[in-house]
Amino acid sequence: MKKIAVFCGSSLGFNEIYQKDAQLLGEYFCKHSISMVYGGGKIGMMGAIANAMLKDNGEVIGVIPQFLRHEEVEHTDISQMHITRKMSKRKVKISKMVDGYIALAGGFGTLDEIFEALTLGQLGIESKPVGILNTNGFFDHLIQQLEVMVTEGYLKKENKDLLIISNSVEDLMSKMSNYQAPAQSKVTNKVAS
Repeated sequence: MKKIAVFCGSSLGFNEIYQKDAQLLGEYFCKHSISMVYGGGKIGMMGAIANAMLKDNGEVIGVIPQFLRHEEVEHTDISQMHITRKMSKRKVKISKMVDGYIALAGGFGTLDEIFEALTLGQLGIESKPVGILNTNGFFDHLIQQLEVMVTEGYLKKENKDLLIISNSVEDLMSKMSNYQAPAQSKVTNKVAS
């Protein structure tokens, strides 16, 4: 994997453990010559990982919609910045650029973006690894909800298993590097029977 999209919060949250893991991921990317593609922000978790990478001379590529470009948000020191007209165009641009996706702690936007990546995999539109770094059990309740969706017949187990989950940067990256997309015939968006 040469380029990975990272989705994370524009806030740092209340526990610095999330910021520390974001920085560890950025350091891992630099050490392994992986470029990061992200939302282009300088604040919150986005800023934490971008700054960690810039400190180690890593490549940081931002993709930001025009309406979010203002000096409180936009990171002006990154390697490249791509400007899009709409959020939907931003997602397409990121998708075309990357070899995989990772979600860190975040809010609605983070969930929206990681679930869109999972949906593309479920439909066979993409075959890229999709992971979450489950720092401090941040995603535990979300993972439980996915199990409920399987139990209730709204999500097939093999589709749920498209999501790679780990509590550590090294383990997550190892799993993502070894990821093999399932055959399309096994993965569909149909209700489990």
